[in-house]
Amino acid sequence: MHTAPIQELLEAYQRFLVAERNLSPYTLRNYRTDLADFVQFMAAAEKADPLSIDRQAFRRYLAGLQARGVAPASISRKVSTIKGFFRFLAQEGKLKANPLALVSPPKRPRRLPHILRREDLVALIEAADATTPAGLRNRAILELMYAAGVRLSEITGLNTGHLDLAEHTVRVRGKGNRERVVLIGQPAAKALARYLAEARPKLAAGPEPALFLNRDGGRLSGRSIQKLVRQHALKAGLDERVHPHLLRHSFATHLLDGGAELRVVQELLGHSTPVTTQIYTHVTEERQRETMEQARKALSKHMLEALRKSRQDGSV
Repeated sequence: MHTAPIQELLEAYQRFLVAERNLSPYTLRNYRTDLADFVQFMAAAEKADPLSIDRQAFRRYLAGLQARGVAPASISRKVSTIKGFFRFLAQEGKLKANPLALVSPPKRPRRLPHILRREDLVALIEAADATTPAGLRNRAILELMYAAGVRLSEITGLNTGHLDLAEHTVRVRGKGNRERVVLIGQPAAKALARYLAEARPKLAAGPEPALFLNRDGGRLSGRSIQKLVRQHALKAGLDERVHPHLLRHSFATHLLDGGAELRVVQELLGHSTPVTTQIYTHVTEERQRETMEQARKALSKHMLEALRKSRQDGSV
């Protein structure tokens, strides 16, 4: 059925993704890497045209990924990417049917995200030095990341025009280039206002639209934000594994702990489906079980002590 070389078909799929899916350069790069890895496997291991793939050969490909120690999340992404490519070929008439239509990725073990306690978050935020421009900037970043649950890429992409402090809102651009408006509380709004008034003018070196600036007046990078989060965590006496996404996890879990509806949290996080958001309900349930178990143990201990005391008093 197919006559075009595989490279031409891959390039056609890339053009389709750019035109129809509006994917980010980072996501497109992952797609190219995943498809190149698959094509290489077919040529080396199967010694066959990638378009002649069947379910048995694809299972061998997945087994090879697992043997190489590829993370389950990465394997799932590769399966989705390759299935999408073959679905595109079938829709374009390059193949009679999608040979991977019924293939599913290996089941991934459910890992609950770690979160920070509220007192740890307070310590993290207050570790920022409020007497320097960089410290005021860092305080504003930490406040905003927890108050709005935004992703690292969304923080780095913010411009000053995306803020509306009078309305306590921030306009962010998330995955798939989708834009959403998030609400922030008084502490974050206050920290941002102070940063804009006292710190950003001292960091600015020209007409840079970025909200958060580095010491040279340019846009602060994601790597720099990751570094400052770790530094402030250590300064606050927290685990060095604290990272920006941990603040997003904590934001979502604390909202659900407080009784927020799943749909509301989904919209605030910018998730396209509630399935992704549901992981945080499991965190909340797990925390509730732990609290109940601690209470049960404390009650049992109290009852044993009361019983022991009664025996000593001769009342039993």
